[in-house]
This record gives sequence, C-alpha cells and structure tokens, in this order.
Amino acid sequence: MFNFITKRPLWVNIVVAGVLALLVGFTFLKMLGLITKHGEYLTVPAVLGKNTDEAIKLLEKQGFDVQIQDSVFTDTAARGVVLKQLPDPNATVKINRTVFLTVNRMVPPMIDMPKLEGQSLSFALDILQRSHLKLEDTIFKPSFELGSVLEQQYNGVRIPEKAKVQWGSKITLVIGSGLGTEQIIVPSLLGMTYKEAKAYLEQAGISIGAVLPDPDVRDTANAFVYMQRPERFDEEKNPRYIQPGQIMDIWISAVMKMPKDSVEIK
Repeated sequence: MFNFITKRPLWVNIVVAGVLALLVGFTFLKMLGLITKHGEYLTVPAVLGKNTDEAIKLLEKQGFDVQIQDSVFTDTAARGVVLKQLPDPNATVKINRTVFLTVNRMVPPMIDMPKLEGQSLSFALDILQRSHLKLEDTIFKPSFELGSVLEQQYNGVRIPEKAKVQWGSKITLVIGSGLGTEQIIVPSLLGMTYKEAKAYLEQAGISIGAVLPDPDVRDTANAFVYMQRPERFDEEKNPRYIQPGQIMDIWISAVMKMPKDSVEIK
C-alpha cells in the first residue's frame, strides 16, 4: 500500500487525497440530510380550541414534537383546550419541529378573597369582577352604614379577607339598609349564651358591638351574657328603646351569673 503511494508523483497523491476528501464530505452531507430530513417541510395544523390530548396526538402523528409551554385559566373558554400554539397555525416549518402549546387548566386556581367589608356596594361589585368572583346574592340589613358592605359570605358563612376561594366562586354581600323609624324595646340578653344572643339580635335587626369576655372564657359561643349595654330599663325602671340597625355591647362569662353579680358601668 505504501509502495503505491511512494511510487506515484506527489501531485497525483494530492489529487487523489482531494478526490477522497470530496467523496467523504459529499457522503457525510448526504447522510446528514437523511438524518435531519433536510429540505423536508411540513405545515403546522391548527389545534386552537381542540382538546389537549387530541391536539397532541394530531401533531405527533404529523411528525411534530409537542411541549406544553404554559397552563393558564380563563372562564371564557372550555377547560382542557389549547389556547395558543407556536408556531402559528398553517406555518411552514421543518419536520421534527417542536410545537409549543398553552392550554386552559381543567381545575380553576385558588385565589385570595378580597376585602369588601366597609366598601360601597358599587365598589365591592367592581372588586368582585376584577378578582374573578361572582355575586350570588345581596342581603339588606338595618344599619347606620347605609349602602356599605357589612359582611361578605361564602356558602352562608362569613369569609375573611385573604382566605382562599376558587376562581369563579359566588359571594353573598350583606348590605346596610340604614336605620328604620321603628323602635323596639331593648331586649334582655342576660342568661343567654353568646350564640343565642347573636341569633336573637340578628333576627331583630340589631348588631352586636363590643364583646367583653371574662378571663375564664375559653369557648365564646357557649359563654353566658351577664351584662349588656344598653340595659333593658333605665334608672326609673322605664323600658329603653332601640332601632333596628343599632348595636348592643355585651359582657360574657364562662359560668352563668345572676344580674346582681354584675358590676354597674358608670
């Protein structure tokens, strides 16, 4: 083999080496083209609005790689469908190109409950809409805070600010309707539990103001009312009157106390 090389003139060896290099290069490029499918193009099918699983199967069947780029949520589109694709529909790309999909989540995300209490009804409705929540109902309750949100409720229970609720949840608002002209005798809450007193006052349209527990109170709901303000009678034993929408303060204890045990507040 070496004799073949050494017996030839140098220029012949150079030409042969050049021809071999060209053949190797040409063969390599042809093989590379076959491997990468150089020169082969596909049209990206439109999968917007399709179910995610169906879209992936369609793309893979036509020779594309698929990757879920993002998962978002919107209530204006069906859940689990493709919202965005890249490259765009009907784009011409090389075969084996990756198509990136943005899909709509199947389950709505959890969001923070905004603070609506103390806001006007119109402003509260605007906050609800911007927070992706809905109004379920409005309940009007006598209160001097006319037109203000007194309480925000979810499933019939007061829900505090920043509590987690699902996107699209329905919220009930308790709205102050002002003070009525009707007057009722101040009810006696003495001996009731806090839970009973609260329910009684709510039925009468009266709110509980300050709740002052004794140091021994551990269970507020079942603690006993032993003092209230305003009291049922004045110093001359005449009944006092109160309007729906006004408030009453109460003092509670872990054990039932007789009125005579209470301390008079000056």
